[in-house]
Amino acid sequence: MGEALLSITELNKHFDTAGGQVQALENVELEVQEGEFITVIGPSGCGKSTLLRIIAGLDTGYTGSVTLEGAAISGPGIDKGFIFQEHRLFPWLTVEKNIASDLPLGRPDIRQRVDELIELVKLGGFEKSYPRELSGGMAQRVAIARALLRSPKVLLLDEPFGALDAFTRAHMQTVLLDIWRRNRTTMIFVTHDIDEAVFLGNRVVILEPRPGRIRKIVPIDLPYPRKKTTTSFQELRLKVLNYFEKVDELELKDGAGI
Repeated sequence: MGEALLSITELNKHFDTAGGQVQALENVELEVQEGEFITVIGPSGCGKSTLLRIIAGLDTGYTGSVTLEGAAISGPGIDKGFIFQEHRLFPWLTVEKNIASDLPLGRPDIRQRVDELIELVKLGGFEKSYPRELSGGMAQRVAIARALLRSPKVLLLDEPFGALDAFTRAHMQTVLLDIWRRNRTTMIFVTHDIDEAVFLGNRVVILEPRPGRIRKIVPIDLPYPRKKTTTSFQELRLKVLNYFEKVDELELKDGAGI
């Protein structure tokens, strides 16, 4: 493999609380290649969202090294897209204007790019609709399109389907994979759902809590599209689950989460 797109070395993060200093992340080491789809899973409080915020440049108070294309990440920028659990669309703007955000739709290049993204996320016919007129899954597709507008090097997704019902969530997983396969944007996707992690990822990164450390990185050597009912999928799901259960045992042993 060539030089990593994203490189994280000896990453440590502390928070100051009323009860003293808390270490959120400890010696995290991770390399992500261009075009990879990485899923990150772990118990609540293990530092998954903190890790994403650091990669996004939203949190710079850490020690260690985090680089994108060899350059240190020193703050947010258009080279990093971020999708939250809530779509965070502007309610007073239409779908196309939400995607364009602060860029003028009157510019031919912006108009063309917005139209391409509307087609990519399969929202043709809803260009003039407002967020209140969309389902939860459709609104998240708008958020994904908006994040892709400036062609980021990496797209960071913090439990983007967590608030959706099971049927819509399964549909959105398929939609996201289709976007990834067609666009080949590097993605790092945080989830609590083991099935979702195995269904989406090239590799599953399992974090253990307090402090957040990488317990195991599990390669998912299954072709796309994947079916959750196949024996090979269930075997890999069980493998991830076994590591995840060991994390839960450590959490209980240490008295965390009680």
